[in-house]
Amino acid sequence: MAIMLSGAAIMDGAILVIAANELCPQPQTREHLTALDISGIKNIVIVQNKIDLVSEENAMKNYKQILDFVKGTCAEGAPIIPMSAHQDLNLDVLIDVLQEHIPTPKRDLDKPPIMYTARSFDINKPGARPKDLRGGVIGGSLIQGVLKKGDEIEIAPGRMIEVEGRKKLESITTKVDSLITGGRAVDEATPGGLIAIGTRLDPTRTKSDSYAGKLVGKQGQIPPTFDSFFLSIHLLKRVVGTIDEKNVEPIKTNEPLMLTIGTATTVGIVSEFQGEKIAVKLKLPACAVEGQRIAISRRIDGRWHLIGYGNIETRKQ
Repeated sequence: MAIMLSGAAIMDGAILVIAANELCPQPQTREHLTALDISGIKNIVIVQNKIDLVSEENAMKNYKQILDFVKGTCAEGAPIIPMSAHQDLNLDVLIDVLQEHIPTPKRDLDKPPIMYTARSFDINKPGARPKDLRGGVIGGSLIQGVLKKGDEIEIAPGRMIEVEGRKKLESITTKVDSLITGGRAVDEATPGGLIAIGTRLDPTRTKSDSYAGKLVGKQGQIPPTFDSFFLSIHLLKRVVGTIDEKNVEPIKTNEPLMLTIGTATTVGIVSEFQGEKIAVKLKLPACAVEGQRIAISRRIDGRWHLIGYGNIETRKQ
């Protein structure tokens, strides 16, 4: 299931997991469903997990709670699969339903390759000899185009360096030494599922997911990097994920907001506020396209909570 680079970042589909041994909905479940709604995802399968921990009567009660919870949302009418992941119960049924309700779309392989990076690693074992060292590995989802072994790639945003006392972004380029998807090495990778790219990067730079949130593509074919932009915002009525229901207060100038742009997460400081439009200055630069939909969170009671979404406008309208 890949994210598509378009005006609204959309996944092919999603699985909403709800525990049968807990009251539905939990605050986190509300947050997940709201995130699906904001993302515009239509193909949803609900998993009623841990049915091995409850009686048949309580499982049915929980099932009815789920039906009430999703009524009027993007998940209304979605199939609900009772199962136990721990016991592999109904796993085969879930796979069949996924095949039926989340069809694989036709991919555009002619577009420039773009990959959202979710992880990055140093795969070398402690004490490895210099001649045995392997370059850093970056992993994520290819959302369009084709990547091939031997391709020259660019990773953006680049690394921050200091030149004559001023900070600037330096481009990161490397070569695809290997591609792994589905647990096997391949010569080329296409969209769908996760891929790992073996590179010639210094592995100390890619360790501990330090490249998570970056985009990978051919040189000169990656969306631009921004350190600020305008957002047309759409706020929810209530804060998502809090135990007590709280109304979403208007956004204020100089307020820090957490912005999720693809797989990247950065804090944006509100520099302008004009009703349904704000300008934000990013703490960490991010790659984005005009019209891209991003999630907006506010720090409430010590953690970040989803309060709405915005569409990127690269210039003031």
